[in-house]
Amino acid sequence: MNKRHFIKTAATLVAAAAFGSSAHAQTPIKFQLDWRFEGPAALFLQPAAKGYFKAAGLDVTIDSGNGSGGTVTRVASGSYDMGFADLAALMEFHANNPDAPNKPVAVMMVYNNTPAAVLALRKSGITKPADLNGKKLGAPVFDAGRKAYPIFQKANNITTANWTSMDPPLRETMLVRGDIDAITGFSFTSLLNLEARGVKPEDVVIMPYGDHGVKLYGNVIIASPKMIKENPAAVKAFLTAFAKGAKEVIANPAASIETVKARDGIINVPLETRRLAMAIDSVIASPDARKEGFGQVNPGRLSLMASQVSDAYGTKTRIDPAAVWNGSMLPAAADLNILPPAKK
Repeated sequence: MNKRHFIKTAATLVAAAAFGSSAHAQTPIKFQLDWRFEGPAALFLQPAAKGYFKAAGLDVTIDSGNGSGGTVTRVASGSYDMGFADLAALMEFHANNPDAPNKPVAVMMVYNNTPAAVLALRKSGITKPADLNGKKLGAPVFDAGRKAYPIFQKANNITTANWTSMDPPLRETMLVRGDIDAITGFSFTSLLNLEARGVKPEDVVIMPYGDHGVKLYGNVIIASPKMIKENPAAVKAFLTAFAKGAKEVIANPAASIETVKARDGIINVPLETRRLAMAIDSVIASPDARKEGFGQVNPGRLSLMASQVSDAYGTKTRIDPAAVWNGSMLPAAADLNILPPAKK
């Protein structure tokens, strides 16, 4: 072996060792979504597919979920390090499990407004909240809109609420059949589910909570206190990479939906593209999000929500807003500047 070849070989070995060391140094993060691989999941699948998490030194595994409550519980149990969940579900867990040793904490706001809404068919004659008096409402018992309905009810002076419970797949079916008069659900989920059952969009009345006096926050990224304590830099790196990917998703939902199809090959691409676009317009790039700044919360609004959820959910203890939110790991302002100009 000549000297030049020896030096080249040694350099290659050193580079390989360095690469191996770097790869080995990747911080593993198990992340759980709030629901199935549908349109909004692109917000997380995009930075994963583009390698943004890996470039930030993270080995991120993203799994589907079966509801915000389950996501909060699994992060609390240590099964997952981080997740995506409804802030009200996180608050409820805190207040009902005051002695739990590993209560998750919200570290970034994503859905600045709750997607919860009341939906009815126009033929029912229901066009406004006051028309819900004496009507039969339906939703699964754990539905975020149903649990927060007392807040909507109070804000709109509705006196009665008669509930019918069902499994999630039956909610829209029962509305179409006329078994119930109205449902609660995420606006961009239930509307598309109704369309899939043959209902035209113009025949659906949608009353978003945010447009009817209920300024609840929606879904947040949560992290376990163990991870926040032991590796806050990894949490910040995750949020920075997420924001980079989310900016691309918001700018071009149609292109990013391919990341969802890669995880669930049987999704309806046009439908999920619409679902994602609706989520962006209604709860991510909303007027409130533009006012407060993407990823952040308003302390007064957070405190009001904590009080409202404590009352509506009938929690064992009062919710402490300072205990559920930690914004110290948010990316720099420039990295959070991801919302496009407001539509005129």
